[in-house]
Amino acid sequence: MSSPYRCPNCQTNRTRFNIIKQEARSVKMDPLTGDILEELSDDRLTPFHQPYNGPDYRIQCAVCGLIEDERTFIKFGEKPL
Repeated sequence: MSSPYRCPNCQTNRTRFNIIKQEARSVKMDPLTGDILEELSDDRLTPFHQPYNGPDYRIQCAVCGLIEDERTFIKFGEKPL
C-alpha cells in the first residue's frame, strides 16, 4: 500500500479511499436453513472445500463508491492525469 491510487471509475479521486481487509471463514452450512453447522480450519478442510485464495485487501473509492482489487487502483494511479 505504498503506491499512489487513482479511481478507475471517477478518475479524479487520488486521496480518499477505504481499505477493506478481507477475512475468510471456511464453514459448512445446512442447505435448507442456511445455519452454520461447522466452522473449518485450514488444516481440516475437506477434499471438496477449497481454501480462500483471493486478495487480502479490497479498495473502495470514498468518492464514487467503486470497490475493486488494489491492483486496479494502483495501475490507474501510475497513469498521468
